[in-house]
Amino acid sequence: MNPPARTSGTAITSLVFGIITWVGLPFIGALVAVICGHLARSEIRRMPAGTVEGDGLAIAGLILGYVQLGMILLGILLFVGFLVLGLGIGGLN
Repeated sequence: MNPPARTSGTAITSLVFGIITWVGLPFIGALVAVICGHLARSEIRRMPAGTVEGDGLAIAGLILGYVQLGMILLGILLFVGFLVLGLGIGGLN
């Protein structure tokens, strides 16, 4: 009889930080979620089949982290665009 599969702690960490990135630590949380998500998926693939679970948790953490990073990047690009074009900071004179 095989022992039950364990859930990857790194995958759980990825999901937790993926959630935290939306409520408290936008940039740091997203980085941790993405890094841990990739580490967890790598760990799950390296181990014998059925011994480590949590791929879905890792994917969810990756998605939450990458979406947050994308939104941060978009915000920075918009901010820089407004500065360069002078929109919203005094307008055109």
